[in-house]
Amino acid sequence: MRVPRAALCVCLVVVGLASSLGVDAAYAQSSAGVRAGVSVNPDQFYFGGHVQTAPLVDRLRFRPNVEIGVGDNVTLVAFNLEFAYMFPSRQRWHVYAGAGPALNYAVGSNSSDLRGGFNILLGLEHREGLFVEMKIGAIDSPNLKFGVGYTFH
Repeated sequence: MRVPRAALCVCLVVVGLASSLGVDAAYAQSSAGVRAGVSVNPDQFYFGGHVQTAPLVDRLRFRPNVEIGVGDNVTLVAFNLEFAYMFPSRQRWHVYAGAGPALNYAVGSNSSDLRGGFNILLGLEHREGLFVEMKIGAIDSPNLKFGVGYTFH
């Protein structure tokens, strides 16, 4: 399935902005990363990018991301405004959990649609940046997502 030109442009702008934040990561304690995975309902492969802020309160970080899903006769561009709480750990890996609203733009063969959604997430992240994540979607977000990604520090 072909990715819509507008969705591709938005994704490139977000990834470009996220990359520029990565340059000042040591100063601002913000970082950017990439992600990919699979989703259920719609059954798709997705890829995208994210930005992670310094802790807003205690260990709570703002982690907005854009994911483009392809397959199941639809292209889905998800703009996720998620917050993640990083549980303390002295190990190399730590657990995080979070949630946030989503804006989902779906393009099918004969129509396009813009709808709201909500995600609940649970992940495991290595202190060097590698992570695995599971998302449960509500309203008009994909029902379930399994992904892997990397946050550049």
